[in-house]
Formats: sequence, C-alpha cells, structure tokens
Amino acid sequence: MFPVRPYAKVPAITGWEDAATTDPDQITEWWATRGWNIGIPAGRAGLLVIDLDRGGPDPAGGQWAGAVDGTEVLANLAAAAGEPLPATYAVLSPSGGRHFYFHQPDGVRLRNTQAALGPLIDTRGHGGFVLAAGSQLPGGTYRELPRPVAALPGWLAAALTDRSEADTPATTRRTVDEPAQSGWRLQAYLRAVVEGERRNVAAAPVGQRHRTLLRAARRLGQWVGGGAITAHEARAVLTDAAGHFLGVEGYTARQVDRDISDGLAYGARRPRHRIPHRIAADE
Repeated sequence: MFPVRPYAKVPAITGWEDAATTDPDQITEWWATRGWNIGIPAGRAGLLVIDLDRGGPDPAGGQWAGAVDGTEVLANLAAAAGEPLPATYAVLSPSGGRHFYFHQPDGVRLRNTQAALGPLIDTRGHGGFVLAAGSQLPGGTYRELPRPVAALPGWLAAALTDRSEADTPATTRRTVDEPAQSGWRLQAYLRAVVEGERRNVAAAPVGQRHRTLLRAARRLGQWVGGGAITAHEARAVLTDAAGHFLGVEGYTARQVDRDISDGLAYGARRPRHRIPHRIAADE
C-alpha cells in the first residue's frame, strides 16, 4: 500500500508503484502524519482489479444499448461465455461503482485497460492502482464486500490478454537512447508538464473548463502514447484538478471523465518521446 491524497485519487508520493510496501513501520510512519487515502498498486500486489462504473445506456447503441452499469455489462459477457458472474472480494465506490479483485494469472502481466471488455468496464493491473476500502472521496467512503480474492477466470484472462496498455502500440513504453533525454532531465521535465496542466485545469474559468480540460488531456495523452507516463496517472491528476467543476453549469462527473478519455485517446495517437531540443539543450 501507499498514501494517496485525502479525498482524492492522486498519489501523495512519487514513484508510488515501487515505494508501496507491506512494512508496518513504514506504513505507520506515513499514516502518523495525515489521514491519507489508501492506494493499492494492483499489479505489484498480484492483482487484476475490474472497475465497473455506473453510467447510463450506451450512447453507441448496439449490443450494450440497454446496459446501465458495468456490472450488467460484465454479467452479459459472462452469460455469453457460458460462465457465472465471478464471485470475489469487491469494493463499492462512493459513486456506486464496484471494484472486483482477482489474483493475476501465473505467467501473465496484465496491465490497465479502458473499455477493452465493454463500456463502463476498466481494469487495473501492472502500472495502475485502486483506492482501498476505507478511502474517502467528497462523495463518500469506499466500502468492502468481504469475500476471499478469487483467481481471475480463464475466460476473462483470455479476453484481456493482448488488450492491456503494455500491448497497445499507443501506450507501449519506449527507451530513450539520447543521454540528454534520460534520467533526471526527462523526469524533471515531465513533472513540470504534468504540474502545469494540473494548474491550468484547476484555474480554468467557467466557460473555458471543457476546452481547458480537453487540451490538458490531449497534451498528457501524448506522453502516455510515448510511454513516459501511464494513462492511469494522467487520469488521476486531471480528475483531481477538475473536481471543482462538478455541479457548476451542469458539469457532471461523467462529462469530466469523457473529456479526459477523449483527450487522452487523441493525444496517445500523436505520441511524444523526447524533450523539445531547445529545452534539453538549455538544461
């Protein structure tokens, strides 16, 4: 586990996936200072978490036209596969969604996906995290539905194989060979980019919020496409920055999520892998 900012989904430490620990002394030290939310690095914990969102009828129609939430979509997928809806440890989110926890299959490193199984279903694996039961957002508390964590069913593992972020060309991590592009220079530049977009979104005035959030998501999406940051990390930062949009001039959580998804997808199709030459040279 690792600390996440209170009432938010943003990690409170850098390098959270590597820094996460089960060491009770470190955990006590972290939580002695503040009432952090609880982050679980899914893949490092050996988990694949299926995130089932609440929503409405799929606007695209088709086979999902009548589905109203991710749980219904997953039940339909299970029925089509001739399997029961998986029974495993679950967590209810404040928005009414559900997180189903499964053990990762042996010999497979499943990463994150977005709508790969169907609408209103994301997954968190290697490179992603979830908030544990007991964590709080402005809308409420994450609550557990206690059961033993089950193994990921074979039909779901097969459906997710080759669909994770690690296997998607737009999000494949790349190694940058040039010395000026590696190490602290690149990391410092990326931190500045992410923080800059966070500030832009947080400061966006009414009437400019949709455009500002979409532009920020597109810019971060380029670095997601280049493999420098994960889609989950970019989404967490932007969602937190746009939190005060909700309820103002009809802006909803679903609209925030749609703007971020659209922007990240657009940017990922135009990946960036390098610091601009002038900046790299100046540093």
